Amino acid sequence: MAYSVNISVEAPIENQIQEITYDGQEIYQAPLTLSENLAKIAQKIDFSKSNGDEVKKEPPEGGEKSEDDSKDPAAFQSSLWPWDSVRNKLRNALTEVCVLADVLSIVKEKKYMVLDPVPQEVPDVKPMVQVYARKKALSGAGQVLLFGAERLRNCQNELARSRATPDFHIELLRLRQNWRLKKVSNSIIGDLSYRTAGSKYTQTGMFEVTKAEEEEKVWSSPPASPNPNSSSSSNSTPSQSHTSSNSKVNPSALRVTIPSELQGVAYIEVLCQKDQEDLCSANISLLNGGTNSSNADMHWQQKLEAAQNVLFCKELFSQLAREAVHLRAPIPHMVVGNQIMATVLPGIQLIIGLCHSTGNDKKPSAPPPQKTEHDHVLEHSLHQLLREVHHKNTHHSFPHPSSGPIGPSKRRCLAGPNAADRYELLEMTKSQTLLEQIIQQAQHFFMRLRTEYVLDTIAKEVKDPLIVSHWNALNSPTQSCVKINILTHGYDTVCRTSLVVHVGEKSLKCVCRDGRVMHMSYEPQELRDLIFCQIYQHQITAVQALAKCMGWQFLANSSHLGLGAVEPLGNASSCILASPIGDRMIAVRCEPQTGVQVGIAHSPRKDFFPGQLVRERKWENLGGSFKEVRWDKMEGKNFLNKMELLMASLTSS
Repeated sequence: MAYSVNISVEAPIENQIQEITYDGQEIYQAPLTLSENLAKIAQKIDFSKSNGDEVKKEPPEGGEKSEDDSKDPAAFQSSLWPWDSVRNKLRNALTEVCVLADVLSIVKEKKYMVLDPVPQEVPDVKPMVQVYARKKALSGAGQVLLFGAERLRNCQNELARSRATPDFHIELLRLRQNWRLKKVSNSIIGDLSYRTAGSKYTQTGMFEVTKAEEEEKVWSSPPASPNPNSSSSSNSTPSQSHTSSNSKVNPSALRVTIPSELQGVAYIEVLCQKDQEDLCSANISLLNGGTNSSNADMHWQQKLEAAQNVLFCKELFSQLAREAVHLRAPIPHMVVGNQIMATVLPGIQLIIGLCHSTGNDKKPSAPPPQKTEHDHVLEHSLHQLLREVHHKNTHHSFPHPSSGPIGPSKRRCLAGPNAADRYELLEMTKSQTLLEQIIQQAQHFFMRLRTEYVLDTIAKEVKDPLIVSHWNALNSPTQSCVKINILTHGYDTVCRTSLVVHVGEKSLKCVCRDGRVMHMSYEPQELRDLIFCQIYQHQITAVQALAKCMGWQFLANSSHLGLGAVEPLGNASSCILASPIGDRMIAVRCEPQTGVQVGIAHSPRKDFFPGQLVRERKWENLGGSFKEVRWDKMEGKNFLNKMELLMASLTSS
């Protein structure tokens, strides 16, 4: 007996072949679009049949076809329009909707038909039943409120219980958010160092985290607030200590064990001294107060911050001490114990000391009260410079090309193609250490102080002309600039003398208005002499400008007059002016030591008498001898005002 096997017949996946070329290439027919595919499928639907309700007609007995069927075979074909049945059904639905709309309009407008309501019997209202129903509803609402209040009470009790007994894992999670932890066998070890930031300090900052037992749980205060005034210190008053002892404390489920060398209080003290007198000072510490990490009642966050501060101060001092030993200065630096002494300027020393007290002391040491002005710029510079060292250790310049070694800068890589000489290569390899940068900033600090003192002193001593100083706000730690304007009150539009002084590390550079550049040393007397010379040159220049406004003639001028006694400071300068008609002359002489001298002369000379040698009258126009004016008796607010009055009185109509 043969068994039947089902065979699945599937249409080919590829498209139909439209043409085969002579070389055997097959050209397929393009696939149908969505609209063409829909039309093709719609052609296969027989819309003449209605949901299979029609019964298929049986052929007549005997199997013979009727005569009509044989004559009209098109009667069994579908309608010529395939959507004819859909149209008929939509038409029937439209008719029903129209009828429904008519019924609704009749009921709503009430002009075609009126509907009378059917009277119903009024139920009997029993007031006691309503009272009982309302009472039952109120009792149900009360039960819901009591149940909610009980749940809130339970939540508050659980929260208070959880606060009283903190969870070890939750505190460990908070610890991991701020500190690096790792598990070594069965213990948890943390790291306080700055190695991930680029530090190469040898001392490790490892600490151990353990779980405090129930009977050994540490009751400690929460971490300090961001306000720096809230940190405790040894200088606090008794009332403040009493208040802090009564503050609310929370138990801690963690116990942090810190090495003994990182316990206690540490800070770096920087002093600038001149003849055993403190000029400025700065205390460098990551914490604002003297927090002792060996205190058992301290929160673990404060304890770790204090230990990290000790590590930071030790690393900074170690870096500075190592550089002080290796540097070759004209006056060698000294490293004695926990102190570094360096010479900034002649007579001025920079002292950097590390102060570290462990918890074994009876009184924890805190930074002493500042007797001198605290230099916040110096404190910020030490923090910033150490961060730059860490950054350079981890951020190297990219090699150019990419196959080159890592480390040399782009400028050094281009030294070969650019044919750099030995001097340029040595300049590329030079770099400044932390101590050198700190000394340079200290030198600039004192140079700036000296410049300010000289300018303020001269401005107080000299009332005429006025000296106005404008310091540039955008300065670098080792370079600043001040613009000095010398002007006379009431005559600032007539003449103004400007000069710019660049304050460096050990020198001053002055740029005058005429383009002259003068370099000076760190001695303040040189700057003082230059300012006085510029003051008296300004007086001569201002007199000449005023003479032009008054119509007087300018005859002669000398900035370095060779007549008279030798000046101990600078040179005397003078000018000679003539009236508009030439009958009067004024000679002005300015000396840095003696001040201003003014003399007048007549032209022609009144005491000229012709003689045997000089007979012609033209020689009388040379003018007579100058007579000095008693300048202190002249009326006027300042020098230019007196000169204006003098020129006006000597001018002939």
